[in-house]
Amino acid sequence: MTPSIRLAVIDDHPLFREGVVRCLKEVGFEIAGEGGNKDDAVRIADEQPDIMLIDLSMPGGGLNAIAPILGRHPSQKIVVLTVSELTDDVTQALNSGACGYALKGVGYRTLAAILRAVASGERYVSPTLSAKVISDLSARSNGELAQRNPISALNDRERKILTLVASGLSNKRIALKLNVSDKTVKHYMTHIMAKLKVANRTEAAIALLDAGRSERAPSSR
Repeated sequence: MTPSIRLAVIDDHPLFREGVVRCLKEVGFEIAGEGGNKDDAVRIADEQPDIMLIDLSMPGGGLNAIAPILGRHPSQKIVVLTVSELTDDVTQALNSGACGYALKGVGYRTLAAILRAVASGERYVSPTLSAKVISDLSARSNGELAQRNPISALNDRERKILTLVASGLSNKRIALKLNVSDKTVKHYMTHIMAKLKVANRTEAAIALLDAGRSERAPSSR
């Protein structure tokens, strides 16, 4: 029997929090703790749940809780569950060490699937946000992440997969499109991120977009 995932839920709206807790318990999650502010999140992290589900808009700020938690428990998995679709919130959460970023409009079965994926080592960004984040960050980056055409290190298959990632597709959608398994896509993404020396899918996609922009730029001669 698969062991249950121990989950902490931090949200300052009791009715919403209770609903999340009730639904996730019904589908097999164990609730390790509940809280409503930054201090609660840091305290409950000492119980070492498998995943902490944290809202951004709460007393003390959800974003402000991530660094202290990971400072004390570097391996702690954190998933943000919020209404915020701001690129800055997404990137700050991921750069601070969150493993996932989901929107509150998600259904509880989908949320359960996201949490199980994160528990197994995957990262997650809501599909409605990923393409927007990539586009916004690429527009701002001005070559910050670009190296001397790092994409040239990728083979044709890796570049194809990265192009699909940049278009906003999940690993599962890419696997279906290429008629391969999810594990195969994850294997390719691990190699892609290692070759590009980036930490996550978003940074890898930005590197691809930056490389394309550099190739199109006119010569300065």
